[in-house]
Amino acid sequence: MTDFNMSDKSDSPVQRILSWVARLVVSFAVPLLVFVVLYFGFLFLRDSNAPQIVITISAIIWGVGGAAALYWVTNWVIQRTNGIWRKRLTPFMFVGPAIAILGWYLMLPTLRSFYLSFFDRVSENFVGLDNYIYVFTDPTMQTAFVNNLLWLVVGTGGSVLLGLIIALLADRSGFEKVAKAFIFAPMAISFVGAGVIWKFIYAYQPPGYEQIGLLNAIVTSFGGDPQNWIVMRPWNNIFLIFILIWLQTGFAMVVLSAAIKTVPNELLEAGRIDGAGEIRIITSIIVPSIKGSIVTVSTTILLITLKIFDIVYSMTNGLYGTEVLASQQYKQMFKFLHYGRGSAIAIIILLAVTPVIWYNLKQFGKREVF
Repeated sequence: MTDFNMSDKSDSPVQRILSWVARLVVSFAVPLLVFVVLYFGFLFLRDSNAPQIVITISAIIWGVGGAAALYWVTNWVIQRTNGIWRKRLTPFMFVGPAIAILGWYLMLPTLRSFYLSFFDRVSENFVGLDNYIYVFTDPTMQTAFVNNLLWLVVGTGGSVLLGLIIALLADRSGFEKVAKAFIFAPMAISFVGAGVIWKFIYAYQPPGYEQIGLLNAIVTSFGGDPQNWIVMRPWNNIFLIFILIWLQTGFAMVVLSAAIKTVPNELLEAGRIDGAGEIRIITSIIVPSIKGSIVTVSTTILLITLKIFDIVYSMTNGLYGTEVLASQQYKQMFKFLHYGRGSAIAIIILLAVTPVIWYNLKQFGKREVF
């Protein structure tokens, strides 16, 4: 990249303009050609009367082969240019599709949601900031804000803290691999799947009936009364958050365990020789040494909690005081069919996650991840 900049500075203004025009053409020409070819291929296959298996195989060959062929042809043309132009244009051949995909699937929906957030239920009449006023004044939305804050603090803090403790203990145990595999296993389960599993754990039957829920079975075995855990306000939010902690602790453990292994043994031994106990070594040497990894894990889980939806929807559907922003957005959009309010909530969620994403990218840049 440095070479490109140096050559740009030595070029004349006309050459710089031609260079950027060529880069833009290459960036957009490849995805445009891919889309055109795939579109006509789709039309051909749609109108074909061939057997389904033939159409399926043809679609795979057409889609994958066509895109590969277009990249190959474009790269072949670029490789025929002189050295400077080849260096300048080759990266943009791969940047173009990424820009096109991000623009189509991310930027356009975002701009459209922002536009619709200023309109009424059917997106016909301009209502100004009414939808945003609703978002910040409606009692249900205020409950959603409070619950999201609870998810942020307890969910993120619990996952990271538990992951760090398990990583420290697992690294000192003789069955590290088995313990890590056991803790990491829930990561393979979807949020909805986890909700179904934990519905059985929290299942409730009135006193006198057989308790099929694991938690109530334990409580009643010790002589206690069965509890309807998911309707107990405000503790039901904690019970739902525990599902997120169960899912994300494995992720935090794996990342933090890898970071702990990079702490030099000489540093740990020096601390022990100076008389520091294990707690002091953890708080004064290990944790400061892996601070970057802790921040990365925390912000990643933070993003998940800001967008949390699946667990709440599958467990309570937002009832019993468990509403969160994403569940309210879904209900406004697809249940109440109020596209203005749903779009306004989506914009609020976007504004909430943007600083976290920006901070994560900044940290990745410092570590030269990209």
